[in-house]
Amino acid sequence: MSISLTGKSFLTLKDFSKEEIQYLLDLALELKRKKKSKVKGDLLEGKNIALIFEKPSTRTRCAFTVASVDEGAHPEYLGVQDIQLGNKESIEDTARVLGRMFDGILFRGFSQETVEKLAKYSKVPVWNGLTDEYHPTQVLADFLTVMEHKGRLSHCKWVYVGDGRNNMARSLMIGCAKMGLDFVIVAPKELWPLQEWIKECQDDLEGKKHSIFVTDQIQEGILGADIIYTDVWCSMGEESKANERIKLLQPYQVNQKMIQATNNSNLLFMHCLPAVKGNEVTEDVFEGKYSVVFDQAENRMHTIKSVLVATLANK
Repeated sequence: MSISLTGKSFLTLKDFSKEEIQYLLDLALELKRKKKSKVKGDLLEGKNIALIFEKPSTRTRCAFTVASVDEGAHPEYLGVQDIQLGNKESIEDTARVLGRMFDGILFRGFSQETVEKLAKYSKVPVWNGLTDEYHPTQVLADFLTVMEHKGRLSHCKWVYVGDGRNNMARSLMIGCAKMGLDFVIVAPKELWPLQEWIKECQDDLEGKKHSIFVTDQIQEGILGADIIYTDVWCSMGEESKANERIKLLQPYQVNQKMIQATNNSNLLFMHCLPAVKGNEVTEDVFEGKYSVVFDQAENRMHTIKSVLVATLANK
């Protein structure tokens, strides 16, 4: 089957089929091998890419910058002090201006509505580097990391432990449903995902022998896990809730006891970073033999490059 994503925005994995996601992962592997072989890229030669950041980030900024430059594009960083996005100028007007000057736009910020307006009005591909609702580029990096370590993506049980309502849990649930993977959220009931989120993912799983399961029972959820995944207990913008979250989530800390309770010696521990060691994960797990967190971080760049090339490449 021939797949073409030219001109398509990357706003959420809900917009992509299993075959299209696999295409992006296979392309990322190819581009990663090319970079490791020191082959200079030119697939984005002459392209100009706007990088809009409402929220700062080490990995997202560096990944988009290096991915662009590696294939010959020019990335232009636009922070909150650089443009008037939704302030003195409407998002719609900013989108139409940037769309006439740039070939593609990355947005990392708060509102999903903002990135969707940028895509609608700019008329160029727009990529979601994170919003409060979704983090699709991270999921691609996570999938690539598992493919490399296990030699496959299929037949893996993914278990997310922590805040089951945040953008990372939701995006992983969508991605696993699309790819036909068993997905479990282990979280206190106060932090369970909305039922409507679960239902939209179950629609993707209809007819498949896989499941989405949400529980507050740690042992029940983690037994047999192939991947234990966690994230910070307070997302950016929720700092005022830190004490409340720590109290609520302390029993769900990923520690050696939890790792051993999976009863899987081939387990992978994953975290999208940055991590607050001592909260959601202990230092020994984070630095331990099961941890692949820095492979994930590197793979942000390779999978982001894949998305750029697939949607914007000259050839």
